Order: sequence, then C-alpha cells, then structure tokens
Amino acid sequence: MSVPPSVAKPVQAARLFAILGDPTRLLLLVTLRSGVARPIARLATHAGMTRQAVTKHLHLLEQAGLVTRTSAGRETHYRYVPGTLDVARQYLDAIAGRWDAMAPPTEHNVPDR
Repeated sequence: MSVPPSVAKPVQAARLFAILGDPTRLLLLVTLRSGVARPIARLATHAGMTRQAVTKHLHLLEQAGLVTRTSAGRETHYRYVPGTLDVARQYLDAIAGRWDAMAPPTEHNVPDR
C-alpha cells in the first residue's frame, strides 16, 4: 500500500473529484489520455456535443490543471497533462487499501486449510 496522502492536500483532491464527477469531462480526459493534442471540433464530435458545450467542459479541466490549451492558426487544441491526477490516485489507493484490509473473509481471500 502506498503512503497515505498528505493532510495538506484533501482540498486539492476534493476539487479534482468534483471536476471528475461529470461524465462528459471523464470522456474528454479518456479521449485525451494518450497525450496527443486534439482540436475542439474533434473532441465535440467524439462527445456528440456542440463545440460550445465541450469548450465549457475543457475550460473547467484547464482551470483544474488537467489539460493545457494551445492555438494552431484558427484551431484550439487541448492536451492531457500527465501526473495531474496523482493526488486523487493517492487518496483512492489509500481508501482501497484500507477497504481491502477491512473486507470480511470470502472464498477468494481465505487461505486453504
């Protein structure tokens, strides 16, 4: 199990979880996970939404530091920023580890006698 998250970071983690609580933003992050910059038009088509709607979600992801924006001529591209979900991952790992330790015995985690 990893070291428990710093006590100083619960606010940061809570903000990330709030941002990730929207299915459209999750879809956008999954689409951008490769690290390849993608234009808004392509992201909007993939999400089945208007450019304006996707742009609002991308702005929230950008404010949270999860994506970066670059301009190429008249197009705006967004790219996932690797490592930005580490704080949230630390909390999930800590919770999952504690949950596993508290889990009642089942046929899958009881040693053979």
